[in-house]
Amino acid sequence: MTQVEMNPTWLADRPVPDIRTALPGPEGQKVLDRDGSVTSPSLPRAYPLVPARGHGAVIEDPDGNLFLDFNAGIAVNSTGHCHPRVVEAVQAQAAQLLHYSASDFYLPIYSQMCEALARTLPISGPKRVFLTNSGAEAVEGSIKLARYATGRPYVISFYGAFHGRTYGAVSLTASKAKYHTGFGPLLPGVLHAPYAFSERDPETGARVHDEDATFDYLENTLFRYEVSPTEVAAIFLEPVQGEGGYIVPPAAWVQRLREVCDRHGILLVADEVQSGMGRTGKMWAIELADVEPDVIISAKGIASGLPLGAFAAKAELMEKWGAGAHGSTYGGSPVACAAGLATLETIQSEGLVENATKIGEELVPGLKALQSRFPKIITDVRGVGLMLGVEFRTPEQAADVQQRAFEQGLLVLECGESTIRMSPPLVVTPEQAQTALRIFGDSVAAVAE
Repeated sequence: MTQVEMNPTWLADRPVPDIRTALPGPEGQKVLDRDGSVTSPSLPRAYPLVPARGHGAVIEDPDGNLFLDFNAGIAVNSTGHCHPRVVEAVQAQAAQLLHYSASDFYLPIYSQMCEALARTLPISGPKRVFLTNSGAEAVEGSIKLARYATGRPYVISFYGAFHGRTYGAVSLTASKAKYHTGFGPLLPGVLHAPYAFSERDPETGARVHDEDATFDYLENTLFRYEVSPTEVAAIFLEPVQGEGGYIVPPAAWVQRLREVCDRHGILLVADEVQSGMGRTGKMWAIELADVEPDVIISAKGIASGLPLGAFAAKAELMEKWGAGAHGSTYGGSPVACAAGLATLETIQSEGLVENATKIGEELVPGLKALQSRFPKIITDVRGVGLMLGVEFRTPEQAADVQQRAFEQGLLVLECGESTIRMSPPLVVTPEQAQTALRIFGDSVAAVAE
């Protein structure tokens, strides 16, 4: 039985979505008023959603409005909101031990989580895992590991990439110039290259398919004029680019990148913060290309909403650094690990990876039909599993569709320059998928008028 079949009392006999007030409602507006007076203005809010509680793929605000959640807290709530198994695990662990630092002591549940995660990884042989509080921290740790283990100073990321907002992570990030503005100089030794299919045709808005651009740039420009490949520690890769626009590279492109790394002794680091945990219909998106990374990074969906991240590597690689080379006071806290263990068990026992494939295959034809109906504003539909992107001709059109969908009770979120992502919880049902298509279609039609 999946979570969405266990209908709680506050959802019983109510349609979803169910919008009963103007948005935000009066109670929600009180939250916005308080928020606007005390929180950092750096927070980039998308629209005035005030989530009060959730269950499965449904969110309720303080005014009783129900929303169908097709962004899952930015691809975080993999098992849906408040899955009973995750809630029970969190409550049980909280009653036993809230915190003890696994960086300095032997916290039992820490190694249990590492062991459970290691069993899922697409890395052959013995593996070692380091747990963090977030994806950005896992990226930072991976940069340190790559440089430490190889003795090389440079790392490469891709244009369009998003790896986080902390200092090293934001230096790798290159999805929008605003993420760098005002924060330079950034981490030295970080270089960037073109990602697969990263250019848009200026006339049609469609993606230009040029698989050779990456490798021409690496071999004939970057390695020729800027840095010897013998000084490059790692290439950081999103197997499906997330904030950059939900761009899915061809398997052959990822395989070719692996060959470049092998030829020059460069580590391939797969950043699966957004694409991992079954979202693409594989436990890890890099499995779509049948490629084995040297290091893999996880967060977001790993603990169904609690702060937990990880980076893992071949044991021989991580064993190159010793005690004190890296640590974390809160990383892998007992409660987060309990949620992580329950999340992994739920994903596996409830067939949520398979459900991601099934529902994705139902959504894509509907989205492509919308593209056929509205070719003047929708230029591309792409993705895999429950990591789907709908690209619009202009950013304004994408923003307008996002807002109209919200007003009708569907939560989607922009990414890239003009793409709307659909990344619902992996427990989403066929009925909810069809409802989302209807509302999204109505929103597109309204913008197209």
